[in-house]
Amino acid sequence: MPRQIALLRGINLGSANRISMPELREALTDAGFTGVQTYLQSGNIALSSGADPAALGAQIEQLLTERFGLQVSVVTRALAELETVVMRNPFPEAALQDPKRYQVTFLSEEPAAAVLQQVAALATVGERFAAHGRELYATHAAGIQNSKLANSLTPKRLGIRCATARNWTTVNALLEMASSGE
Repeated sequence: MPRQIALLRGINLGSANRISMPELREALTDAGFTGVQTYLQSGNIALSSGADPAALGAQIEQLLTERFGLQVSVVTRALAELETVVMRNPFPEAALQDPKRYQVTFLSEEPAAAVLQQVAALATVGERFAAHGRELYATHAAGIQNSKLANSLTPKRLGIRCATARNWTTVNALLEMASSGE
């Protein structure tokens, strides 16, 4: 079965949407998914499923509601799509110099070009931004916390259903984890 990656939005941040990764792995395995692996505590999952990635996201969202009572949005990518995200890296020097301040925001769908232009205009000195389909790449040399650019990469601002960001270190760890579970 094909390997896929599911990214849960807003899991285990502060006291909201708390879920243990062992319980999540168990729930996904009970639901019939195989090779279920998680990375960190923030809702990064690799698993095997024959479902279309969009259908897989909906299945996981329903499972989270039914089993844990959580309303959580999920963005999914096939392993080949995640490989493309890493190969497409528009800022290779940022990936080497400061991978924790280099983020990829994974989107449920492509935002409008006009919205992307507005978001790109928020980049300040030391920040860079590139959009490629359903991924947004952004560097934040002064940090993510106070970045107007980083704070604008939300579903509401982008006019889409779901957006969830992962730093470059996590993106590569997910690729490695999903690839090794084939």
